[in-house]
Amino acid sequence: MNICMIGAGYVGLVSAACFSEFGWDVTCVEKDASKLDKLNGGEIPIYEPGLDVLVEKNVRSGRLRFTSELAEVAREADLIFLAVGTPMRRGDGYADLSYVYQAVEEIAPHLTGFTVITTKSTVPVGTSREIERRMRRLRPDADFAICSNPEFLREGSAIQDFMHPDRVLVGVDDNRAREVLDRLYEPLRLRSAPVMFVSRESAELAKYAANAFLAMKISFINEISDLCEEVGANVQQVASAIGSDRRIGDKFLHPGPGYGGSCFPKDVSALARTAREARSPLTLVEQVEKVNNERKIAMAHRVIRALGGDVVGKTVAVLGVTFKQNTDDMRDAPSLVILPMLQERGATVRVYDPQGRHQAEPLLPGLVWCQSVLEAAEGAAAAVVLTEWNEFRAVSLPALKEKMSGDVLVDLRNIYRADLARDAGFAYTSVGRPDKPRADDGSTFGNDGILIEGADGTLTA
Repeated sequence: MNICMIGAGYVGLVSAACFSEFGWDVTCVEKDASKLDKLNGGEIPIYEPGLDVLVEKNVRSGRLRFTSELAEVAREADLIFLAVGTPMRRGDGYADLSYVYQAVEEIAPHLTGFTVITTKSTVPVGTSREIERRMRRLRPDADFAICSNPEFLREGSAIQDFMHPDRVLVGVDDNRAREVLDRLYEPLRLRSAPVMFVSRESAELAKYAANAFLAMKISFINEISDLCEEVGANVQQVASAIGSDRRIGDKFLHPGPGYGGSCFPKDVSALARTAREARSPLTLVEQVEKVNNERKIAMAHRVIRALGGDVVGKTVAVLGVTFKQNTDDMRDAPSLVILPMLQERGATVRVYDPQGRHQAEPLLPGLVWCQSVLEAAEGAAAAVVLTEWNEFRAVSLPALKEKMSGDVLVDLRNIYRADLARDAGFAYTSVGRPDKPRADDGSTFGNDGILIEGADGTLTA
């Protein structure tokens, strides 16, 4: 089977590498000359654990190639994947499909024989029908079928997700195309991975619905974490309790500074606007978006409050800027809201991220970039954890405190134990957890061990 993958971005490159690992011949068509030069030179333009090894192996075997020349690749392809970007459109938040339709126009003249054309990009409901309409107009003589095959990959574990999926979802209305896609995913079916064939509209909507539901879980636990702080509960214990219910599940129940990345923000926005246009508004989804936007602003104010309400002339050490660990992706990362707010209020921000600098530096001007956690902490009044890199979990808290001029540690990912942070001398703040120790009678003690709130609620210090 010859596969043409149009677009060597995150989805296209990961998918191409994994399909070639199955044994199929895959050619990625990429227009970006800089990205293409990197790929042909053995350099991976994105950070995804294990991807460099997989690409190198399959390029060496001859099963994976990269080119900018579409014509010959499209003519020989049995299956063409559209894996181009569908960013949020300015003004209305809807998915920008201009790259998808441009790709359709470019492949139309080169179709020969029966060709299956499949969207891998996340596209709104009805996109497959519109692609078919446009292709029929461009090539009324061509023999093709349009399908939808959305990806469900988590950045940082994309290869594992592709090779061991919860399900493979294929939207197809043509029996010949179904046979092609069934053969394509036979290596996964042999591993007992479920391959689900549904209508094209169902596949397109399922992708958006899945991401919206996961985003809703994040916004839900973030709001629950705020409630926990007010009533003295521990959000991690609450999340563990409700996540043990198989109907709920324990994934995406970790409070933090809000979600970001390439999928959730734009997909939640696009789904909400699609629903409005269909006169069937999803008000719950709309609220998820609102909660997340406000969450990022609230986290900036949390850092400012931890520093006494004023950050003018103070240095803040920030650990991590990417939207999550194990990726260099900065799209809609909470840092893009939080750090400018600190800078605007007069703070000097020193930053360390294991992989994010290259992508983040153009987006966050004025930061002081450092080569390690301890370098970032030098002279800082406060340290703030924004991304849950494992490297940060292993940091010696006493060593971190020694490098700083202040004692404020704001842990927006709950990666440290409150008692160990206090023992290291920090005034420690986390998310949704009672950071101050409580006695058996309910009394609360400060970091210095002095009683500040009795069991009856009386404040003493």
